[in-house]
Amino acid sequence: MRPIEIRSKNFADLAKFLGSIDLVPQVPITGVTSNTAFVQPGDLFLALPGGKVHGAKFIAKAAELGAVAVVTDLEGAGMQFPKLPMMVIADPKRRAGDIAAWVNDFPLRSIVSVGITGTNGKTTTSSLLHQLWQLEKREAGFIGTLGVDIGPDHYSTTFTTPEATELQSIMATMAERHVTHFVAEVSSHALEQFRMAGSHFSIAAFTNLTQDHLDFHGTMANYFAAKAKLFTTEYADIGYLNIDDPYGVRLLELSEIPVCTVSRSNPVADWHYLGYQEVNGGYEISLRGIGGILIEGLLPLIGEHNLDNAIMAMALAVQSGLDPLSIAANLRLLQGAPGRLESVNLGQPFRALVDFAHTPDAVRRVLTTLRSESEQRLIAVLGCGGDRDRTKRPLMGRALNELADVAIFTSDNPRSESPAAILDEMVADVVVANPNAIILDRREAIAYAVAMAQPGDTVVILGKGHEQGQEISGIKYPFDDRKELASAIEAKP
Repeated sequence: MRPIEIRSKNFADLAKFLGSIDLVPQVPITGVTSNTAFVQPGDLFLALPGGKVHGAKFIAKAAELGAVAVVTDLEGAGMQFPKLPMMVIADPKRRAGDIAAWVNDFPLRSIVSVGITGTNGKTTTSSLLHQLWQLEKREAGFIGTLGVDIGPDHYSTTFTTPEATELQSIMATMAERHVTHFVAEVSSHALEQFRMAGSHFSIAAFTNLTQDHLDFHGTMANYFAAKAKLFTTEYADIGYLNIDDPYGVRLLELSEIPVCTVSRSNPVADWHYLGYQEVNGGYEISLRGIGGILIEGLLPLIGEHNLDNAIMAMALAVQSGLDPLSIAANLRLLQGAPGRLESVNLGQPFRALVDFAHTPDAVRRVLTTLRSESEQRLIAVLGCGGDRDRTKRPLMGRALNELADVAIFTSDNPRSESPAAILDEMVADVVVANPNAIILDRREAIAYAVAMAQPGDTVVILGKGHEQGQEISGIKYPFDDRKELASAIEAKP
């Protein structure tokens, strides 16, 4: 995705921007990418070191597609390549975002921007904030797990946070389309892999930190350190922290930037609830904000974790320029993010929902919420993804076994792993006794849950949420929990 208007920059000027002493020619460049799949004529090609292959091996291909210049490191410069103007810098992977931001005229400078990080709640908080802007007729943009929204247009993506060159190009497209307010989910991977370099947000926000992604980060300390990078002067002007989370309290001490605090119950926080009362399908809420701001109304979302998401979204909305009175008036119009406690209702006499919960903490939160609201039994289906943090699998299995009246263990996205081996790890600490079940095929597991559902029961399918595919042995097959749940309900006698 790129802006329609082509703006030419000069390769020699880029060298000055990067502080390079290389003598490089005056070559016009009109775009930038590190992926030959996205090369367009006039592009600067970033030949970056990779985990398996150095990007310099693709310079010839980039040149064939129209690339006019290259930035790489010493290793890349020593490889065979066509005679393209080249600049050699010490760490091109770290500088890719800065380069892309420069080529795209630093698009965030013209936009009120919010970057949200945390283990759980990023998507819902971002979605609620995005909705509040839209309800106030702001031209709004969104980048995250659900894809990219630019005004009324929606685009699919493969990452929560895209690669640095793609990210800057998307934001430049937003600026070109006169987006005034923009929110992005910022993953720990993106911060650790320098995808956020060149991005400076008006506001950064932290939701919480619980176990996930230890296959990548190794330890919770490393995971936290990655998230904490967002709260530096490089990435944001001001921060908002959930201090009900112990890592939020730690960030309060470590943040390089001024911060405001948010809490469900702590009256010391800058934003906190005065009270909330559960009603049918949501909560009647009353909250205080900075300067004595009072927001009251009906929040049409279930689950106390959504109280956390909502207060953060409202605090960010006020910080971004919205009137608290307008927020209160629009509160009842908010909707949950797709695949987050999303209801599937075909008139059946039991409740049926789909949720994205795929961490131990998220599974516990969702199941605790639904247990308190279910008239009869809570029937839950859950799997764990392959090629991801293995240490969370028994924790998720234990949470499912403890909190569901009927626990059904199944496959999620096994990717390159054996689905049966994943399930073995998931049930390592539990005894699976009838009516609980281990059902390898996810479609069959959903059908089993629906078949046993009686009037007043609650059926919830966890782990995939909005996703529309299941990856098995490197192949992604069409699979949507919402559609599968609906099909099982329709087939039920």
